[in-house]
Amino acid sequence: MDDDAFDTESGFLDESISATVDENELEDHRSQLQSKTTLRELRRLRNSPSLRIGILIVSSIEKPWKLLLLPLTFPWLLFSIGLERLGKKSLPQIEFELGMPVEKRNSVVFFPTNGVGFGHFTRMYALAKRMKRDDPDLEIVFFTTMPTVHLLYQEGYVTYHLSGRKKHGEMSSSQWNALVEENLSLIFSHHNPEKFIFDGAFPYRGMLNAIKGRTDMQKLWMRRGTFRKGSKIPIDSIAHFDLLIHPEDSVAMQTSQLEHGVEELTCPPITLLDEWELMSRESALRRLGIEQSAKVVYVQLGAGKINDIGSEVRMTINSLLENNCKVVLGESMLGDRLNIDLDGVIVIRDYPNSMYFNAFDATVQAGGYNSYHETRRFGLPALFYPNMNTGMDDQLARCNVSSQEGWGIVVENRTEENIANGVKSLLALKRIDLAKQNNGADILSAALNDTIHLPKL
Repeated sequence: MDDDAFDTESGFLDESISATVDENELEDHRSQLQSKTTLRELRRLRNSPSLRIGILIVSSIEKPWKLLLLPLTFPWLLFSIGLERLGKKSLPQIEFELGMPVEKRNSVVFFPTNGVGFGHFTRMYALAKRMKRDDPDLEIVFFTTMPTVHLLYQEGYVTYHLSGRKKHGEMSSSQWNALVEENLSLIFSHHNPEKFIFDGAFPYRGMLNAIKGRTDMQKLWMRRGTFRKGSKIPIDSIAHFDLLIHPEDSVAMQTSQLEHGVEELTCPPITLLDEWELMSRESALRRLGIEQSAKVVYVQLGAGKINDIGSEVRMTINSLLENNCKVVLGESMLGDRLNIDLDGVIVIRDYPNSMYFNAFDATVQAGGYNSYHETRRFGLPALFYPNMNTGMDDQLARCNVSSQEGWGIVVENRTEENIANGVKSLLALKRIDLAKQNNGADILSAALNDTIHLPKL
């Protein structure tokens, strides 16, 4: 047998051995996943009200002395189940738990939910970018209900997406939460993260089930505002986390808080971009197709009825055009396309639109948290239309701070006359040098990367 033939046969043998090893490893992996799926299903069944009631009744029949106590134990069980459903009481601990991986990876899983805008997503995106910058070896993993996953793919992040429950037709809340739990559990099993960071107003039960019992993984919840007394957030939900992170606002946070016993951390407002990441005015105007000498105003007021001449967004645009301004209208990537065809109006559908801020002389916006703090950070004169019906988010108080600092104007009652006067006052404002706050994402990144390899914050 010549050497070439020997080498060829040896190659076949190596490939055969490698294929056998790979198949064995794959089979082991399948077996582990199946075992963990079975345990999760067993846990759900063991905690189901029907099974627990059945166990109580059967146990009482088997032991007559328990039957005498049934008039007391049965209502108590129903009461306990009710408290658990409301989140006022934790689910009972059961004797079996998911096996936790021994070796952790230098990995963080981020879970931003999707609201009416980009708030949750932007904060997580900003923090992930800086944590990766500060620790290039860190693996960034996203699990999200946001549809804009292409933005994360551009950064090279591992990304998993699950559509929100309303996208699944008739799917029940319990069915959708089971999907959340299954997906997150598989992600944890594969990536073995040292940290899990959630950003959302209300925690999903499926997520809580997935992180329950994982004592070797730090669980963080980023949430604007503190938990007020009388809050609908269940104490049971808060107790699943090791740390609560509260980005600050322009107004002081609520001091009357719900007692929950979980460590808290505050940080300055988080913005995605820093000053050096903005395009120059010349480049931004060239990309927008606007002459360099133009006075340009950026308008971001949500969807609105732009073709309704009586709507506040249309009255604002008309007033700006009458003052010889070019209008750049921000179109949300989460909403429908804007149907407008007016000379002097340019529509952009990009993210983040703040990359163009050097091109703008002023802006007209609602009083949302993220847009407000982006505008303040980059010193853009602003006309605010605060939403007066946002419940716990006091947009009026937030926007009034801009007037006190000299860079903003607030119009509460948006009549044609008030809007016109507001626009004239806006165009008279100049950019001012504000005392720059540190970006909360930088502070959090430094804090979290310093502690990422520790068992607990």
